[in-house]
Amino acid sequence: MTVNEIGLKNKPVIELVDHINILLANYQIHYQKVRGCHWNVKGHNFFDLHIKFEELYNNAQTTIDELAERVLTLGKSPFSTYADYIKVSEIKEIKTDGLSADKMVTAILGDFQKLIEMEREVIENATENAGDEGTADMIIGFLKFKEKTSWMFRAWEGKN
Repeated sequence: MTVNEIGLKNKPVIELVDHINILLANYQIHYQKVRGCHWNVKGHNFFDLHIKFEELYNNAQTTIDELAERVLTLGKSPFSTYADYIKVSEIKEIKTDGLSADKMVTAILGDFQKLIEMEREVIENATENAGDEGTADMIIGFLKFKEKTSWMFRAWEGKN
């Protein structure tokens, strides 16, 4: 079996990169959803959520860049068109104009649940199949952020 430039076996890495690209696509749709929530939030929670949504889309933007760069590090090209993102993303677009703040938070929590599930799959694939601790370590950081933020949103909803 051939080995790539960073010492990983090519065959399991190809499958891992495909999973990372799918995660990247889901993050892109999530990013735009959070931007829409930031732009369209209204009501008594405006100040808190407007700032929180900005934090979340900035975090998603950084995550997207790190995922794309990891795909390149592993020797493939990242997805880079909305057609690709929409085609493979399990996270779906929503119309945020007129959406209540509560429904925005619920939508973001739903995205987080899906992203956490996908991240756990990537971590498992990276460690058990590809021997890629670098990818696993990166994804674990993303996972921890979403777990904590999910807990905070559930507390905000009064569900903790």
